[in-house]
Amino acid sequence: MTRWRPAPGPVVCVGETMAALVPDPLRPLHDATHLSLSVAGAESNVAMYLADHGVPSIWLSALGDDPLGSRVRATVAAAGVDVSHVRTDTDRPTGLLLKDPGNGGTRVRYYRNGSAASALGPDLLERQPVSGAALLHLTGITPALSSSCRGLVTRALTGPPATRPYAVSFDVNHRAALWPDGSAPAVLRELADRADIVFVGLDEAQDLWGTHLTAADVRALLPHPRVVVVKDGAHAASAFTDAAVHTVPALRTTVVESVGAGDAFAAGFLAGLLRGAPLPRALRLGHVTASSALTVTADRGPLPDREETERLLGLSDEEWSAHVVEPASAAPGDRPRLARSNQPR
Repeated sequence: MTRWRPAPGPVVCVGETMAALVPDPLRPLHDATHLSLSVAGAESNVAMYLADHGVPSIWLSALGDDPLGSRVRATVAAAGVDVSHVRTDTDRPTGLLLKDPGNGGTRVRYYRNGSAASALGPDLLERQPVSGAALLHLTGITPALSSSCRGLVTRALTGPPATRPYAVSFDVNHRAALWPDGSAPAVLRELADRADIVFVGLDEAQDLWGTHLTAADVRALLPHPRVVVVKDGAHAASAFTDAAVHTVPALRTTVVESVGAGDAFAAGFLAGLLRGAPLPRALRLGHVTASSALTVTADRGPLPDREETERLLGLSDEEWSAHVVEPASAAPGDRPRLARSNQPR
């Protein structure tokens, strides 16, 4: 990798994807009479959005030999992601989560202890498709699943970056429910600081490492990655390198649900880098991709078409700040409508 840019080639995303049950229509789980079945996984979300952007992507994981596993595999494959290396585990089940929407946001309840993906381990790194990857994408969820999963992520990030056969991107993706022993702050900081590219939300950094942290403070805590992207919610995202810092405001978006937006942002940003885009343009592509997730109830929403995306990326700073993304229409397959707004940010 030259400076902060991965070499061209396939991206391998490693981690668990679960079946997901969501109240339909959205309401607190205890009031729901109907649930819709979908799939949810940070790493497969990134892989699917990369495929949407035309980047070759591979999802590497394990699933149970059960109907939920079949549903997960088929859904990820239908997005254009290579799932041929996903292992079927005849002894362990596919993980499950329930979304519980409420006034304070959506809580997620996990049923993933002893799942097929929790048995993943460092041996995955020694063979294809990882050995042929240009970029390996990991998150802070995986090391919380089991000791073997933590060993996988630790091994992937062991040694100087220049000696690794692939670049590594790491999304901190702190899930407090998965870290009951309180080890998350130390473990996630150590792992993140070994990666080439890091994504972290300012709010989660403050929860992990100090309530008064600024984006610049986060970079100071993670000095070794070649680029650290700090996402400040609906306000902006900043990319720090040794040479400079670039900050791009978020598109104003009418939010339906925020789950999945961070994965979408990471995929858009990585797609930009892999296309050779400068960092500000990669940040913009991250925001465009994140907006598609914010305007739907599922983890993944439809991207604007290529022509509209290119138009957005080419806007002046003033024009960029004057746009708002509205929710997609109710018709299946409709794309988000991008409308001009003169309301203050």
